[in-house]
Amino acid sequence: MEALQKKIAKDLLEIKAVFFRPEKPFIWASGIKSPVYCDNRLTLTAPAVRTDVEEGLASLIREYYPQAEVLMGTSTAGIAHAAITAHLMGLPMGYVRSGAKDHGRGNQIEGRLEAGEKVVVVEDLISTGGSVLEVVEVLRAAGADVLGIVSIFTYGMKKGLERLAEAQVKNVSLTNFDVIAEVAAECGYIKDADIARLIAFRDNPQDESWIHS
Repeated sequence: MEALQKKIAKDLLEIKAVFFRPEKPFIWASGIKSPVYCDNRLTLTAPAVRTDVEEGLASLIREYYPQAEVLMGTSTAGIAHAAITAHLMGLPMGYVRSGAKDHGRGNQIEGRLEAGEKVVVVEDLISTGGSVLEVVEVLRAAGADVLGIVSIFTYGMKKGLERLAEAQVKNVSLTNFDVIAEVAAECGYIKDADIARLIAFRDNPQDESWIHS
């Protein structure tokens, strides 16, 4: 697992899907200042990395959720990853909209889903966990047996971990914030001294003291 985490970390750093800039923080929509920018959609335009990611997701599902019957992507970032991974595994897939359609059949879940089917949710990124847990709630309300989540990258933030635990939802990620920070330092993307600042951000995003430390 560690070898896979580092391989995916290197992949994401090389294509700048994850980009560290502790000296000049990015600003999230929430207003939080962050030393990291993450856009895993870039994996879709890098064929070699895309292969590593989709094969990696498939391997996680086989190992941690061997009973999976259906993959469900999150809208919109998880849809393509769910589709490709499901194709590799020979499984059906669908996705969950952020809200029900206001036309047609008014679906929020797209694709066939039978009550009792064992589902794995495919997500690209988990920070505070709010959006992916909304997907889990929709699937559970439809009668699905949600085995858990697979994701490309997770921050490991306290709020996200607590939310997942409270909802009794398991998540397994290809790589995580700590591993990517370590690999970024090893490969010269950041300085060794920056790792402590990055972890301080991860532990408490509201506390901006890491910026000046």
